[in-house]
Amino acid sequence: MNAPVANKLVLRRSYFEASARARVAAVLDAGSFREFLPPEASEPSPHLAVLDIPGAFDDGVIVGAASLGGRPVLVIAQEGQFMGGAVGEIHGAKIVGLLRRAVQDKPAAVIFMADSGGVRLHEANAGLIAISEVMRAVLDTRAAGVPVIALVGGSCGAFGGMGIVSRLCSAIVMSEEGRLALSGPEVIETVAGVEEFDSKDRALVWRVTGGKHRYLTGDCAELVEDDAASFRDGAIALLSGWQKPMPASSTLRAEQARLTERRQRFAGLRDGLDVWQALGVAEPRQIPLMDRDSLVALKKGLPA
Repeated sequence: MNAPVANKLVLRRSYFEASARARVAAVLDAGSFREFLPPEASEPSPHLAVLDIPGAFDDGVIVGAASLGGRPVLVIAQEGQFMGGAVGEIHGAKIVGLLRRAVQDKPAAVIFMADSGGVRLHEANAGLIAISEVMRAVLDTRAAGVPVIALVGGSCGAFGGMGIVSRLCSAIVMSEEGRLALSGPEVIETVAGVEEFDSKDRALVWRVTGGKHRYLTGDCAELVEDDAASFRDGAIALLSGWQKPMPASSTLRAEQARLTERRQRFAGLRDGLDVWQALGVAEPRQIPLMDRDSLVALKKGLPA
């Protein structure tokens, strides 16, 4: 008689549902993370205190050093469960300080676990200035030869100023559940009306801002499963073959021309389904049902 085959239990940790600290523990090499400004050294936002709004000891972002696949990295992890990961003065200053340290220490990369709706409106100009400083610091880090790799798969996605910051990074790793855009669905609906964009139509939101759409349009380098281990593997894969210095001006002009052509090509299209059809996908309605491997194979077969 053949011996019974034991069921193999595969433990998956949802990146989308995890807290920032859980993501740090699951994505980086085990036991390697060392936090800068730990709980006893951090300060909550003074702006929130003035408004009698509860703060957080880390102000919604964790920064530190670790290793990833044996390589030294610096790490930023936004906590989407605190004020939607919104960027205020302290939050932004921690990110900028970490990026300035990267310019000095030259790690193999900065791993930026983005999970934010953008600027913290409670802090008004202080939040806007913080976002602009983060943008400059990302570019300075890349100019120093240190890649900044964004991981986008949290419950808040990367919107507003953080959507811009993510696209300024050297590369983006996304899951299907991740979302990336400039204006959030609720913002568009509020400003332009539900006829323009229905933020409650979750399928539409993901067709326009989700990871599959961003992968097909070339806005992210790696599409991974909603699993911390998959994000880890995606980031390691990018680092293993990393040979991309800060783009030269000619490369940037070519990219600008590509984006201009894309805007003209998709002008007037209001749904990811229409964009996918324009890209050459024969059955665009099947995209939301496809698994990650099937979508990656489909993209390889699309016209250039």
